[in-house]
Amino acid sequence: MLVCGTCGVEREEPTPELCPICADERQYVLEEGQRWLGLDGLAAAGHRVVFGENEPGLWGIRVEPKVGIGQTSQWVVTPEGSVIWDPVGYVDDAAVRAVLDRGPVLAIAASHPHMFGVQVEWSRRLGGVPILVPEIDRQWLGRDDPNVVSWAGSRRLAEGLTLHQAGGHFPGSAVVHWAAGADGRGVLLTGDTVFPNPDRRSVAFMRSYPNHLPLSGTVALRLAEDLGGLEFDRMYGNFNNVIASGAKAVLRKSAERHAAWARGDFDHLT
Repeated sequence: MLVCGTCGVEREEPTPELCPICADERQYVLEEGQRWLGLDGLAAAGHRVVFGENEPGLWGIRVEPKVGIGQTSQWVVTPEGSVIWDPVGYVDDAAVRAVLDRGPVLAIAASHPHMFGVQVEWSRRLGGVPILVPEIDRQWLGRDDPNVVSWAGSRRLAEGLTLHQAGGHFPGSAVVHWAAGADGRGVLLTGDTVFPNPDRRSVAFMRSYPNHLPLSGTVALRLAEDLGGLEFDRMYGNFNNVIASGAKAVLRKSAERHAAWARGDFDHLT
């Protein structure tokens, strides 16, 4: 197994000339060309998994120095067990011990294929945890495994913890709704199905974030309508970017703004 140096997604050997995920229009191949990395080499270079508590019951997991895209995984710990969301592109024994010290892991899931990370490696080291992959995006798997479970629509993970397919960025792009988060007001883990912006007052709706290719206004409004049926006050993206409160209203307002710009309502400002 090797890891793409650009996106951090695992792939069985022999690897292709180019990572298919990075060759797609939503991502990119580095100017210096494709690089494939091994976990042993990353460990020898000093990479390590770092945990930080975001709020009670929710931890961010990142890799230092970063691997691939460098996302922060969200790790939700519930009384029934925990779920790892958007798994990072590196894992070691210390990280596995830290996770298992807080009880069983119920599932590993990603918001979309850019965030698959080394999900199979995490699963195997944690004892064969189910890896939930939307059926429609299963074609992007670089490493298959008996623990990969296809799903569509919605899927219960634990009491008050539910996986929802939303589409947009990828057809299978998903979110996790955590009802107990934000002191019971609800949390939405979005990856970049919708992306909390640096202003912390708006979110983005994009087919490609690095290549700045937007989704249509119609799709933005659809996402806001579908996700607006969930109860949440806070939103976390895939780099630990957060809308700390009022996230549901931010989602709706941002979709309306996105659609208005796409329609040309504000062309007089350009």
